[in-house]
Amino acid sequence: MNIIVTCARHFEEEANKEIKSILEELGDPEPAITITEFSGILTVDTTAPALDVIKKIRTKLEDEPWSIRYILRTIPVFETAKTNIESIARAALDQTQKMRGDDTYRITIEKRSSDLSSAEIISHIADNVKNKVSLEEYDWIVLVEVLGPITGVSVLRENDVLSVERVKRKSFD
Repeated sequence: MNIIVTCARHFEEEANKEIKSILEELGDPEPAITITEFSGILTVDTTAPALDVIKKIRTKLEDEPWSIRYILRTIPVFETAKTNIESIARAALDQTQKMRGDDTYRITIEKRSSDLSSAEIISHIADNVKNKVSLEEYDWIVLVEVLGPITGVSVLRENDVLSVERVKRKSFD
């Protein structure tokens, strides 16, 4: 999985077709798209780089806002891990090397079907990152997306996560 796509509940099939069409335009004719057990969430495994997919959707939204009807958010996943604190923390720490010494970060946890403590995940990651935490003015997000037994972990910029509604609202400003 290198992308998580969210959509409204019960529109998973439509979002599946929409993301598949976009990936075909990017040269991946056979992406592995899974409609998960979690309502409104699809996982995508594609040969197209995740940030290129997001850039393509953003461009489509700017040129033809009506062309994206079902996808709500597109989240790049740079590494997957088993859903346990050590694996998640290791995946996050591997990626924090992107950060410069004076960069700040925040940790965001999205949990589905897991008993892991968000506070434990956060402290396990934060204890091992030398950079400063800032919840308001941050340079990076350490994003942890728990989907049952598998967790997607990404260290990314806020702009790397695409919210379709936010982009559409901005186009009317």
